[in-house]
Amino acid sequence: MYPSGLERARYVQQMFARISLRYDLMNRLITAGQDVFWRQEVVQRLNLPQNSWLIDLGAGTGDLAKEAYRKHPDWHCVAVDFTLEMMQAGRKINDGAGLDWLGSDALCLPFTAETFLAAVSGFLMRNVSDIDQALREQYRILKPGGKIIILDTTRPAENLFRPLINFHLHRMIPLIGALISGEKEAYTYLPVSTEHFLSAEQMAARLVMAGFHDVGFHRLMFGTVAIHWGLK
Repeated sequence: MYPSGLERARYVQQMFARISLRYDLMNRLITAGQDVFWRQEVVQRLNLPQNSWLIDLGAGTGDLAKEAYRKHPDWHCVAVDFTLEMMQAGRKINDGAGLDWLGSDALCLPFTAETFLAAVSGFLMRNVSDIDQALREQYRILKPGGKIIILDTTRPAENLFRPLINFHLHRMIPLIGALISGEKEAYTYLPVSTEHFLSAEQMAARLVMAGFHDVGFHRLMFGTVAIHWGLK
């Protein structure tokens, strides 16, 4: 079992620092390139007016914020992460693609209330030490009518695909991680954290508890990934 609380935060930060240079490549490999289309769906679901302020939390190398800026260069996109090495790797690609970068913890954001019209995240929530606090912070910084969209893994349901899912999670992902990044432990953490994470229904319930309405979700990749959304 992996650590919790502050120890979990330090563990996750150090882990992502070690894999930062191979992070994007590994995402393409272990999702067969589907993660690119998932981020595109997140951006399509935003449907924001011109000159909107968008925050990408747990931005890592900024893939999600870059996609938003690529489609809507009039948006003001802020990429936030607490792992410096991930952001450094992201800024080297297209010079950060016109983003504003900020080092910060998603549990305690340095913004006043009602600053952003949208808050997005890609594979953040599974890694935070306090899911409810992360949702409260996103609710706080959103303007009334603002949108939250979460892309993350979700605990897979028991179905006919479960043996194939287990093989991919527990055999293929650690093997590819060891060969490409040299970090088998990091890519053992991924399947374990996925299986111990919330189900899609539980994440939707947490969004409602945080105050969001019109909450919904869309499962992807045999039910191992989901996009959640809601309004403030």
